[in-house]
Amino acid sequence: MTTVSDSEAQQAVLVLEDGRSFRGQAYGAVGETVGEAVFSTGMTGYQETLTDPSYHRQVVVMTAPHIGNTGVNSVDMESQRIWVAGYVVRDPAIRPSNWRSQGDLGQALRDAGVVGISGVDTRALTRHLRDRGAMRVGIFSGPSAQRSTEELLAVVRSAPQMAGSALAAEVSTSEPYVVSPPEGTPVRFRVAALDLGIKGMTPALMAARGIEVHVLPATTSYDEVAALQPDGVFFSNGPGDPATADHEVDLLRSVLDDGVPFFGICFGNQLLGRALGLGTYKLPFGHRGINQPVLDRATGKVEVTSHNHGFAIAWPEGVPTDQPADTPYGPVRCSHVALNDDVVEGLHCETVPAFSVQYHPEAAAGPHDAEYLFDRFVELLSTHQERSASAQA
Repeated sequence: MTTVSDSEAQQAVLVLEDGRSFRGQAYGAVGETVGEAVFSTGMTGYQETLTDPSYHRQVVVMTAPHIGNTGVNSVDMESQRIWVAGYVVRDPAIRPSNWRSQGDLGQALRDAGVVGISGVDTRALTRHLRDRGAMRVGIFSGPSAQRSTEELLAVVRSAPQMAGSALAAEVSTSEPYVVSPPEGTPVRFRVAALDLGIKGMTPALMAARGIEVHVLPATTSYDEVAALQPDGVFFSNGPGDPATADHEVDLLRSVLDDGVPFFGICFGNQLLGRALGLGTYKLPFGHRGINQPVLDRATGKVEVTSHNHGFAIAWPEGVPTDQPADTPYGPVRCSHVALNDDVVEGLHCETVPAFSVQYHPEAAAGPHDAEYLFDRFVELLSTHQERSASAQA
């Protein structure tokens, strides 16, 4: 892969697996890349999107036309690197203009070796993906773009499908680490957080509430989790097909068997569904962006939420109703539902201390409607701790 400072002047082509193509200019690194084409509807937060591990092996199409206006900085990184496989924008900023900017987005993509394309009609591309569904795609620039469409299409169609892909271990931390509460905040609880693609804001928001967060690799065993004697267990967001995550599901069932409080986000929500005996399926084009309306059935409140998922939980009755579903761990309710398409957006277990949501309450780029869910986790930990103390008295 070649990275050059004048990549914007080079021609590039985007080829979808169904044969449709779009021409534009190279943006970021020059070369070629393949992945799953998805679109994100966020008007802001492009840096958080780029550094979200859940976008591993995906080529992200930004529906907002102007990208890069505020540059990049070290504070808004949700992980240590850019994870997207490729990046598609209509009009990249000529230069960043923001008091927090520490660099140019195009240069950051070049430094990371991320192949992108600009000058594309992203409205037409997004409508195509909405009509046909998420699919494999390739971006080719420089010498790669000079090959025939047939050759490029063969490259795209040889790429692996997202369905059936086990990716969490590829983005997880290799070594455990601890995120402690800020100075002056007492430690109230210890939580074991399985890193399936965790975003930096998640343990930070827990720590701000007095939780000592032990972030663990995706391959961690339940014996290693239990050795920490955690007050609760958390499963993060992450990439890939939940149907492949048998190790993580087995670990979660051990958590539920021992009655340890559990909270899951996004991929963690899908894995709770699997642990309870529910199925999962791939959405036609997924939910990605920071403007997705979700109904909290317990309060009747509609939240505007941040999403990034291409898979969802299959409710036994199809469209989730207000009635609980029977599982080996007792009744479970669909606590939250997507108002656009009735997708299950949250689970609440009535017998075991466990709940989860499909969206991202940490929402570093906003909105912050759902941040209360971290308080709900604290309440669950506190209630369980008080009951355990009473039982031992």
